[in-house]
Amino acid sequence: MAISAAVVQALRKSSGAGMMDCKRALEEAGGDQEKATQILRKTGTMKAAKRQGRDAREGIIYSYIHMGGKIGVMLELNSETDFVARTDDFQNLAKDVAMHIAASNPEAISREEIDSTLVEKEKLIYKEQAIASGKPEKVIEKIVEGKLDKYFQEVCLLEQPFVKDNDKTIGMLIKELAGKLGENVQISRFSRFQLGE
Repeated sequence: MAISAAVVQALRKSSGAGMMDCKRALEEAGGDQEKATQILRKTGTMKAAKRQGRDAREGIIYSYIHMGGKIGVMLELNSETDFVARTDDFQNLAKDVAMHIAASNPEAISREEIDSTLVEKEKLIYKEQAIASGKPEKVIEKIVEGKLDKYFQEVCLLEQPFVKDNDKTIGMLIKELAGKLGENVQISRFSRFQLGE
């Protein structure tokens, strides 16, 4: 079942959860808003979304070296308190995210950080590909939207499937920990270095 952007936006507005979380919940609920809201509540996504507005200025800078010194990652992972930043769960998340960055080489944390001119170029390419393959005009927009979502999943850290568990995204890992710890947890920035690049 195709879920329209308007329906996803409506759920996002009412729940405060992220777009991809809302879309997944709606797909699981067969498009039913109430069921999707319950799914978001069960997964703790709504609580985590409400915490996102709170300041997360504590945390750690975590460094990770991979492949015998050939790849390095520096990550700033933030929490609301230094107490939470010192917990094993928080430290383990930092290690997992840094390892994931080393392996997956994301370009940005979220889709909002991707240059809009680059996004427009990608849309144009996908549209031209759909037209060239003879797809009907009425489905071209949905094809472009689907390919663009796939592109964001490849280049945006929060949307990438976690290398140790492909059923979860990095965004889901962050929200799970935020729900467990009761604090806003967020990735502020990262840098990935590869020998010879």
